[in-house]
Amino acid sequence: MNKSDKIKQKLARMLVSAPKLSLALALILCAFLCAFVPKLAIDASTQTLLLENDKDLELWRDITKRYKIPNTLVIAYTPNSDLLSESSISTLAALSKDLAQIKGVKSVFSMLDAPLLLSSGLKFSDLLGTIPTLKDSNASKEAIKAEFLSSPFYKNSLVSSDFKTTALLLTLEPNPGYNEFIASITALENTLKNAQNNATAKTLLKEQRAAFKAYRDELRIAEHEQITQIRQVIAKYNQNSQSRIPHQASSSQLFLGGINMIADDMIAFVRSDLATYGLATLLLCSLCLFVYYLQLRYVFLAIFICLVCVGVASGLFGLLGFEITVISSNYIALQLIITLSVVIHLINSYREFFRKKSSFSQKAIVYLALKERMSPCFFAIFTTIIGFISLVFSDIRPIISLGLMMSASITLSLIFSFWLFGSIMSLLSKKSVNTAFERYFSLTSLCAKIALNLRARKVVFAISALGLCVGLWGISKLSVENSFIGYFKENTDIYKGMELIDNKLGGTVPLDIIISFKKDKKEPRNSSLDDEFADEFASSDAAQYWFNERRMSVLKSVNEYLKNKEFIGSVSSLADLLEVGKELNEGRELDALALALIYSSLSGEGRELILTPFVSIENDELHFSVRTLDSDPRLKRAEFLRTLQNELNELVGKDAEVKISGAMKLYANMLDSLFSSQINSLGFVLLAFFATFWLIFASLRLAIIAICINILPLICVLGAMGLAGLSLDIMSITIGSISLGIGVDSAIHYIYRYKRELAHFKDSKKAIIASHASIGYALYYTSFAVFIGFGVMISSNFWPTIYFGALTDLVMFFMLASSLILLPSLLLSQSAYLANEKNKAKTTNAV
Repeated sequence: MNKSDKIKQKLARMLVSAPKLSLALALILCAFLCAFVPKLAIDASTQTLLLENDKDLELWRDITKRYKIPNTLVIAYTPNSDLLSESSISTLAALSKDLAQIKGVKSVFSMLDAPLLLSSGLKFSDLLGTIPTLKDSNASKEAIKAEFLSSPFYKNSLVSSDFKTTALLLTLEPNPGYNEFIASITALENTLKNAQNNATAKTLLKEQRAAFKAYRDELRIAEHEQITQIRQVIAKYNQNSQSRIPHQASSSQLFLGGINMIADDMIAFVRSDLATYGLATLLLCSLCLFVYYLQLRYVFLAIFICLVCVGVASGLFGLLGFEITVISSNYIALQLIITLSVVIHLINSYREFFRKKSSFSQKAIVYLALKERMSPCFFAIFTTIIGFISLVFSDIRPIISLGLMMSASITLSLIFSFWLFGSIMSLLSKKSVNTAFERYFSLTSLCAKIALNLRARKVVFAISALGLCVGLWGISKLSVENSFIGYFKENTDIYKGMELIDNKLGGTVPLDIIISFKKDKKEPRNSSLDDEFADEFASSDAAQYWFNERRMSVLKSVNEYLKNKEFIGSVSSLADLLEVGKELNEGRELDALALALIYSSLSGEGRELILTPFVSIENDELHFSVRTLDSDPRLKRAEFLRTLQNELNELVGKDAEVKISGAMKLYANMLDSLFSSQINSLGFVLLAFFATFWLIFASLRLAIIAICINILPLICVLGAMGLAGLSLDIMSITIGSISLGIGVDSAIHYIYRYKRELAHFKDSKKAIIASHASIGYALYYTSFAVFIGFGVMISSNFWPTIYFGALTDLVMFFMLASSLILLPSLLLSQSAYLANEKNKAKTTNAV
């Protein structure tokens, strides 16, 4: 007896010898860890979808600070009458007033507050005075409407092109503490990179992270209350509109959009998904277990063990300060699936020994089941951990977190499944097993017949080869492409709001473009200013000279390019002021002198409003605030960004540098990084699996077979995605590592059993039949549990989760077929080949 067998004997004997004490210790540990479950927090902010060390993220933070980009929410308002009607204006005024009273809302900007520069008959010189708005303008409605539809400040931004929808911009109170925490933590992290042994920096970093988490949690509560109050106001006005016009489909509509709203809804989705996944998985799996075994003791036992394992893992994560994100929100369903598969293997092993050793005591049968399943279950969980731990190669914290959480949770599942199964079953009395399902359900025997038939095996190999070729072809067509709006179901407020804002009000996903001018040795002086006036002006305010012909030429050309660029909606820049100024200046363009006058004459507040968002004289930069049409299905984001960068570089020439940042850029960087990291991690997973298989089975051929039958289903499903035009996203891109990690369990359990049966029968065909009649049912039961667990994900409001569940189900279906049909076919062919080689060797020796 080798050392591993002795260890298995000791562990199994320890679990069954003192079951009451063993069970009590398990429950005490469980109760201790479960006490920390309430500390398990949810973080579904957009920060969780960003790369940790993305240089563009640093640029974006600098841009946000330099140009004082506020945190805003947008309400799209579509009244049931003309936008300029008295009822619409009064509703807009009342709505703005109610919204402005909400705590945390700094200001509300609507059509009522928009300066009317063109329709009011102003001249260029009036720009520096008081400008009328819709509240006090004497202009006609036709002139006001014409200005809203033609002004670069308002068209396709504040109002839609059909003049049926307008936007209310809610500027939220700034939270400087948030950015200060981020900056402090980033600085400390950089310090530790350069000096890892800096104990002071480590302590400060730990303290800062704890303080930031507490601050962020308080902020999130306040933001949730704020979003709730805004929605209550919106609901009131929607309800009032519908009550006034109960039978008309054209009643007023209001939809909310913005980063804070998305983050708040995502947290609600995560909480809902956690409850839905767990409850639905438990209920459906309970039903399946009863169908399989027709005995309630196995149903209650399996569900109890699953609940304990999930409780223990969740408590541990709460204790360690882990946070659930939109990506890791399915950890409960995943853990339930894997825990259930371990318990099913133990139950099936117990039932098998019960039939074979019916005269043995209950403890003896439980002991045999534990001992027999210990090695294959250990290696199955070990390979699953390899699949999940590969996710740490990602640079995205939620992906890394998912890998660590699942690795820890399934380790706990393995320990507590054996611990609780051995203790509880040892305390239960012996009871005859019901084998009706095995007698009447012939799927596994059918699969065995296919593998045993030589002609059928050839068909299986041909189909597999075809699937491999088609799959590889389809994989070559795969892309990493997603839209934010495409993440959500059409019936969600997020989708409705984003769609309306995207199509009517200039786009949803922001993009920031910075033009940095390169310093010349001799900066040309404004040709519009004579020397005497220039010298006098320069002595009072030298910054005015920044507005020269060179920079204004770049400004106009870039602005014109962006406004005509496909997939770009709203464009805001200093060029809007030039365009309006030209109309006010009797058709003459504003020259450098005019801009210098405006700059010098504007008050601090005026500069903050007109110039600060678009110009940084200190940094010699122009800022273009762009919104992209995220809902356009033709938009290929990575290609769009590359083209935009190249064409802008060509447009500005060597005199300036183009920098692109913003949400779209950051998200594209994340997807590119995730794709490359998952390709690398997939290679790691396959090598690790191959080494593990070789170690377990002590056979190079069996290791190759085990790898092949697991790779093929994955290639087929990824290929099908490519051929169907489905893009990889933040969740489906992890299918490879996760499905391989779970799918290899079947191969391990089957080959492990096949080797045992082959040693007993000395005949490969009899070994296949015996393996299908025993472990084959366990594979079917566990695979069906996997189908159910991933299948419940289609109830999510988050499309990546839905696709992830459906595609993983498809992978697991192919993996079950591969384990029950292709694997035995390859094992039989290998056996036949070895027998043939042995006969040849005998013949050669005889000769």
